[in-house]
Amino acid sequence: MKLKICGMKNENNILDVAELKPDYMGFIFFEKSPRYFNGIIPEISADINKIGVFVNSTFDYIRGKVEKYELQGVQLHGEETPELCERLKALDITVIKVFSIKNQFDFKVLDPFEEVCDYYLFDTKGKEPGGNGYTFNWNVLKKYPSIKPYFLSGGIGPKEMESLLLFLKRPESDLCCTFDLNSKFETAAGLKDAAKLKAFQQKLIDANYIL
Repeated sequence: MKLKICGMKNENNILDVAELKPDYMGFIFFEKSPRYFNGIIPEISADINKIGVFVNSTFDYIRGKVEKYELQGVQLHGEETPELCERLKALDITVIKVFSIKNQFDFKVLDPFEEVCDYYLFDTKGKEPGGNGYTFNWNVLKKYPSIKPYFLSGGIGPKEMESLLLFLKRPESDLCCTFDLNSKFETAAGLKDAAKLKAFQQKLIDANYIL
């Protein structure tokens, strides 16, 4: 199991979290978000993939951020088309397409994206495109029809650990490759509690889900 820490904003906080060596760090390039990133990404380990998060942005805007911040991937949180995903894949970066879920979901909407993105990310359907702070009904994933690995997001925090460990024992978790962590580990929007993240990470290590 891998970890993605999303909504990074503060330069010193980025360095603190980078010491935990998460697999991914997410930087939000959506101006309406309280976690909107417009700063400097300090030098961090090359083993940490920098992911830009976008909501209905143009190809040129996304490409500009990829080049400026040397991003290894993009996460698309809006109504982006398969055609846009295909153009972004041509940049030789990881493409993660987000789909929001509450109590039910029509998995047929995934079909046009099967060949043009690397991962899906399932998040909680809420008022905002992300960072709503609560989980969706993970039982919906029992009907997941694809063989594509996916990220699990939406309100995952320390209090969800027991539920996560139970989820990881179920067949629908087989293709879950990454937990996406954000608002439940914050002291303020974009400011992560590194100690709380470390404790969460250690529990997954102790349970043999992180090597």
